[in-house]
Amino acid sequence: MSKEVETPLNTEELRRYQRHITLPNFGLNGQHKLKKSKVLVIGAGGLGSPILLYLAAAGVGHLGIVDFDEVDESNLQRQVLYTTNDIGENKALKAKEKLKALNPHTNVVEWQIKLDTENALEIIKEYDLVIDGSDNFQTRYLVNDACVICNKPFIYGSIFRYEGQVAVFNYKDGPNYRDLYPEPPAPESVPNCAEGGVIGVLPGIIGSLQANEAIKMLADIGDVLSGKLFIFDLLSMTNRTIKVAKRPDAPTIDHLINYDEFCGFTSRKTDTTMVKEITVEELKSMRDAGEDFQLIDVREPHEFDIANLQGELIPLGDIPDNTDKIKTDKKVVVHCRSGARSAQAIQFLQQKLGTDNLYNLKGGILAWADNIDPTVQKY
Repeated sequence: MSKEVETPLNTEELRRYQRHITLPNFGLNGQHKLKKSKVLVIGAGGLGSPILLYLAAAGVGHLGIVDFDEVDESNLQRQVLYTTNDIGENKALKAKEKLKALNPHTNVVEWQIKLDTENALEIIKEYDLVIDGSDNFQTRYLVNDACVICNKPFIYGSIFRYEGQVAVFNYKDGPNYRDLYPEPPAPESVPNCAEGGVIGVLPGIIGSLQANEAIKMLADIGDVLSGKLFIFDLLSMTNRTIKVAKRPDAPTIDHLINYDEFCGFTSRKTDTTMVKEITVEELKSMRDAGEDFQLIDVREPHEFDIANLQGELIPLGDIPDNTDKIKTDKKVVVHCRSGARSAQAIQFLQQKLGTDNLYNLKGGILAWADNIDPTVQKY
């Protein structure tokens, strides 16, 4: 039996955490460890919401939040920290307000900034562990590398549609994220949640599991998901755990790099400056004149169902297998929601087909709704 320390908890805290304190192997020692701990959460969105709520409720003494984004109406389906009244407000700031109301004994610090190579090491070094609630590969690799350099454990979580993953990296000389994913996927091969969708309860489940791993590590109880990747399928209610081993040939991580470039985003942005564009006004004129052209929509099927311009649907991820459907003998206009994914599609097709008949619809369907047809539903 471990020796109990003299707890600094006051009477109110003893009442608040009574259910923890009565737990076998947890007790005052565990609660005291939580109060002394400092946890940094990257992202206060779908995953960050349950992570932050449960860690604050559990009595983690110091929480840091990094998020530069604002609350959007589409967030409310899953980001349970926020309400309709919070739309347009910074997530980190609103999260801090909610957490202080939940537990005034937890100190909360917010950074209304984007984590990058200039600030990551300075921020992360002050914390005992880091939990990643981001939604992109650039940030995951940045967080991983910064944690390796600062020798901090990193709790990973990801969600997509109906499936989620959880793992603990860089824990007691265990494997890190690059041991699982040495190289990032091609940018066009993995749609984000906005493009591919996510069921609202999934981040609640995965974020809670991340918070659970943090509590186990901080209180020094149970077995930590180090060297393991937990995969959960919500539709079938099945899960599996696979082993993650350290790669003997893994390169040494001793400095931060350009993560946009590493993940293939810098080159994509540079190349898309060569993509030809047309405006929504020009597209309307082409239609009104009865011009013969092909219109390709590279969004996801659910987006097409919400609103469309009567184009031919070929989702971005399906473009490589459907190049034969792209006309080479007439003008082809490619569009998406805002113009970003369609530019990616054109970049790929120009390299694959070697044609110069492809045009990106500037501003996508959002620009069409704003400037041509206000009855088109924006989302």
